[in-house]
Amino acid sequence: MIMLLISPIVFLCILTSFPLFTNFSFAADSLSPSQALTDSNATLVSAGGAFELGFFRPTGSGNRYIAVWFRRVSEITPIWVANKDSPVTDSSGVLKITPAGNIVISSNQTNTIWSSNSTLPVEGNPVLQLLDSGNLVVKTDNLNSTYLWQSFDHPCDTIVPGMRVGMNLQTHQEWYLTSWKSLQDPSSDDSIISRFVLDAQGSLQQLAWNQGRGQWVDIHSPQGDTCDKYAYCGPNGLCDMSWQLTCRCPDGFTPRLPADWNRMEWVGGCVRRTPLNCSGEQGFRKFSGLKLPDSYSFLVHKSEMKRTDCEAACLRNCSCVAYAETDVSGCVVWFGDLLDIRTYSVGGQDLYVRMAASDLGSNENKKRTAAIASVTAILGVLVLGLISWFVIKKRSAQRSANQSQELPFNNSESIVEENLDMPLFNLSTVSMATDNFSFENKIGEGGFGPVYKGQLPTGQEIAVKKLSKTSGQGLKEFKNEVILISKLQHRNLVRLLGCCIHEEERMLIYEYMPNKSLDLFIFNQTRGTSLNWPKRFDIIVGIARGLLYLHRDSRLRIIHRDLKASNILLDSEMNPKISDFGLARPFGGDQSRENTNRILGTYGYMSPEYAIDGLFSVKSDVFSFGVLVLEIVSSKRNRGFNHPDHELNLLGHAWKLWNEGNPMTLVDALMERPLPTFEVLRCIQMALLCVQQRPEDRPTIANVILMLDNENSNLPPPKQPGFYSERHPIENETSSSDFSLRKHLFTSNEVTISTLHGR
Repeated sequence: MIMLLISPIVFLCILTSFPLFTNFSFAADSLSPSQALTDSNATLVSAGGAFELGFFRPTGSGNRYIAVWFRRVSEITPIWVANKDSPVTDSSGVLKITPAGNIVISSNQTNTIWSSNSTLPVEGNPVLQLLDSGNLVVKTDNLNSTYLWQSFDHPCDTIVPGMRVGMNLQTHQEWYLTSWKSLQDPSSDDSIISRFVLDAQGSLQQLAWNQGRGQWVDIHSPQGDTCDKYAYCGPNGLCDMSWQLTCRCPDGFTPRLPADWNRMEWVGGCVRRTPLNCSGEQGFRKFSGLKLPDSYSFLVHKSEMKRTDCEAACLRNCSCVAYAETDVSGCVVWFGDLLDIRTYSVGGQDLYVRMAASDLGSNENKKRTAAIASVTAILGVLVLGLISWFVIKKRSAQRSANQSQELPFNNSESIVEENLDMPLFNLSTVSMATDNFSFENKIGEGGFGPVYKGQLPTGQEIAVKKLSKTSGQGLKEFKNEVILISKLQHRNLVRLLGCCIHEEERMLIYEYMPNKSLDLFIFNQTRGTSLNWPKRFDIIVGIARGLLYLHRDSRLRIIHRDLKASNILLDSEMNPKISDFGLARPFGGDQSRENTNRILGTYGYMSPEYAIDGLFSVKSDVFSFGVLVLEIVSSKRNRGFNHPDHELNLLGHAWKLWNEGNPMTLVDALMERPLPTFEVLRCIQMALLCVQQRPEDRPTIANVILMLDNENSNLPPPKQPGFYSERHPIENETSSSDFSLRKHLFTSNEVTISTLHGR
């Protein structure tokens, strides 16, 4: 069975993205009343092989449609859809032609979904036939008969020669006209397939099918200085003027949004084929002749540092994704996405990109490995033939054992040993609740792995967080979250209902939060959907109370270490609940801080002492809380914040406005007015106190709650925040003393800006 993926160009008659096709063709181009075309595996193919007809299902939808599409173009492009307004809602669809000459699409063998409603008299035996022009016709077996019905009389948004067009093109946002030469002979030199697109501005654009690239290409598009546009090819995308389509993904990367990429919309950029995993084997791939990525978030070191030392320093930091040697700054390492990369035909620099070992092998090694694997597979089949009875018997016994008992972790590590009051769910129960982890039930994905919505037999809705094999988090983080959160109970903490461990599968089962995470509300809002201030204030207070419980009132003193907007979940009443305790650490009663060599978390929320020296305490969470409050007030991310007048991040911008006496400018412009100015200003001042450079200057979370609850108390003036600019290194970096690599993470003392003083 061959699987073909359609380009996601939106046709108005389909009103959805294009689907994944499964086709298994009849050996004919026609259908008689005694035959039926089912949704399971069948299609019709025109005599010359130019067009194909069958059922298709849009990605992410359960609806099915009958359509005609180009067969010799790998990016399947439908030209006509029958039941565009009446989809089949399951896989029971059947296409037939009746003795009266009507085409009928039905479901469950009884319900008529769509009919051609032909009224012409039938003289002979009717036949449904797909022609090589793309026309689907109903005719009789009489040689001189005319068509009783034809799809060309009922065009959709794609027009091919012979169709009857009687509507105004300008009534559609996009109209696709298709022309071709030598379509019967695709090997011919002049064989082309082109598409003319009339966009919403009335401009006619000609796209040609590029067989080598498998893409539609604008054959008249100027590409002179496209790569000079900032981040034109999106995160991790490589702008290459020698490449026919300008943008491409570097070796080891794939498009983040393949559908958009096929439409030559590059803004989504690229992602790694294999996600980085600090515990796995890794190395670096060299890319030469490049403009180095934008200096958005990176570290520098004195120029005397050797390349091998620079590589080792990058490997020691889990968040480091690439490094380079420069004449000015010496060793430079990057974090996060690589932005604004382009190639040069002459000159350029070398960039070493961190990758999983599986993505570093050469093509020859891959071929050799494939050959060895093939030989091994053949030998394996022969061996399996001799011992198949033993394998079957062993699997049967193992299956019975697994059904009777779900083994946690392995023999050496067991949740049971922790003596936790934590229910263990069977894999079959979780699988049934999530419809076998179907794509329709997937509600998100984080560093741990995918998250699925489910429903238990009792009717309770759940969220299942499934540990991905490629996740940067592993058994330690999984066990850590189970142990910690099972002992925590608070209205502002997400509730863990249980876990499931079956062989290599590890899952956490939580209560379901219908409003998902806070970041979806504050970073993706539009006018009219913005959260009002009372709701934002309640969320701030709720998060603070959850942290107070973790820091002071719980049985364990907990440092969360990854407090951020995406880890704040919202229930049906928009009450905040702190989630994701995979990186959390318990503290002893007399313990004030701890040091770690394994820096994990999210840049933009990390406190300076943790990111630079690996020191964390309750004041690290307070710093993250301050960043989060400023994001809630402004609806802007700290990382990625841009302002036309300066190069500061959100912390620096808030600090600048505070010193200028204009902090209310920070407030989200979409938030409904009027606002309680005193309360908003108090929250901004409290947040600036939380993000101060020195941890001893920051308030405890208990003091934060007093600041929020007591309007009559006077707050101290805030001091300079930590990490209030992370954009550019200082120009005289090479003359600085030789600190360790961590010491060169940009702090307020290493940025060229105007001096700011607190009032």
